[in-house]
Amino acid sequence: MLSSNAFIRQSLETHLFFARIMKEHSFFLQVSFTPRDVNYSQQADHLRMEFDKLLWEVVCLSNGVVGPSVIQSGEVVTPYTLKAENLSSYYTGVNIPTYITQAEMELMGGECKIFNPMFEQTIYMLNHRAICLITAIIDFKTNVLSNVLSCNMFTTNYPLLIDHILREAKLYLTIITRLQNREKVDVEKEIYEQELFWNRIMAEHSKFIRGLLDPTEDDLINTANNFANEFDELTKAVEKIIEECLPIDEITDESLEATKRFSDFNAQGTKGLLECKIRSIIMPLLGDHVLRESNHFIRLLKKFQKLD
Repeated sequence: MLSSNAFIRQSLETHLFFARIMKEHSFFLQVSFTPRDVNYSQQADHLRMEFDKLLWEVVCLSNGVVGPSVIQSGEVVTPYTLKAENLSSYYTGVNIPTYITQAEMELMGGECKIFNPMFEQTIYMLNHRAICLITAIIDFKTNVLSNVLSCNMFTTNYPLLIDHILREAKLYLTIITRLQNREKVDVEKEIYEQELFWNRIMAEHSKFIRGLLDPTEDDLINTANNFANEFDELTKAVEKIIEECLPIDEITDESLEATKRFSDFNAQGTKGLLECKIRSIIMPLLGDHVLRESNHFIRLLKKFQKLD
């Protein structure tokens, strides 16, 4: 049974990362539809604003509560997030509430303390609302993907990207549902599952970047392609380890080194997009989005190393 402290802290830490990811998924979907599917744009806009509300509530509850390692990891916000939101808002006309980002930049981590039962109940109700909202975005993404794959809809997002963000939403739902049920995670099993999941995500990020860069950006395309191949190999290596019940520590080390380099690449790319130095059809917020996800994976891998 998960302790009250762990339940509260882990719930808020999960939402701080994933609620922002979900609101940005909604934004990427919102701006990808054609004029014919304006109703889908409106649905995505509604989901985005609901995740804004959820994230704001989480931020208000998190100060001094979540672990310092989460705040310092660069998975909640980066030095580029605010500018990326402003520029993406300028490009699209979508009003992105930057006060949430500004508040996140001021968040402080906290050490262990005793929480009163009312605070615990508040987190329980927050999780309950989040589960309903995550389920709604899963249903929406599933519907969009089905329409795209059956050629009933065109969007400017790759079908793989829609499938990719659907898998991330399902992971978010799984984690919050487990927390809500006070399940203690099987740490050994979790390492294998998380590394398999996130190495695949990193490979797909590399492929999206490769495909969204202007054809003249040869060096960046080659670098992104190399990362795609490297993370594909790491994904296969984890699959083999799971299949043959082998220790994973060596692959954890390799994944960490690769993800650190990929994070640097994402940071340089986001900076280049913000400074108008890279030719692409990459939304600035997408650059910052994939940077935060690589930073999240780095924190997980460092935690896994300590458990080996």
